[in-house]
Amino acid sequence: MAMQINGNYDDFKTGYAERMKERQFAESAEKVKETGRETETKDSGKLSGAQDEYISSEKSGKKPTGLYRIGRDGNGSRKVFFDNPKAVRADGKEPERGGSNSGKPAEKCVTNTDKVDREIKKLKEEKQQLEQQIRSASGDEKEIRDLERKLAQVENGLSRKDNDTYRRQNASVSG
Repeated sequence: MAMQINGNYDDFKTGYAERMKERQFAESAEKVKETGRETETKDSGKLSGAQDEYISSEKSGKKPTGLYRIGRDGNGSRKVFFDNPKAVRADGKEPERGGSNSGKPAEKCVTNTDKVDREIKKLKEEKQQLEQQIRSASGDEKEIRDLERKLAQVENGLSRKDNDTYRRQNASVSG
């Protein structure tokens, strides 16, 4: 299906900047009517008084806080690096940062997952025992169903506990 639109839409092609210039011109004309005289400003013809301007670090006299660069990481893939020059305070000393610069020894924390590992090992052994009992149970359907129910519970517990998230949440941290 083809559609054709007839009409002249040249009136709508004016840009935002042109409309703003017209609005400013109309506002300045109103001011002239109110005050009775025209005032010249050095910003006449501009959209606004304050504009952003790029000033290079050489012209400003300030050193850059850091530079970004694209490089390759250890795997050969592209990565953005931030080169942060050492910051120096007004008195000429480097700012204090946490860790070894503050004069205090770094605190070490040790995470121990032995308790969780023992719990998981116990569940795996229980699973093996139940599987062996199911294989050795002959004929008694009620006993087999009961053992399979226990096995399902043990497998459910293993699936919840045998992962890194559970180990991290239930590990003991000392330090």
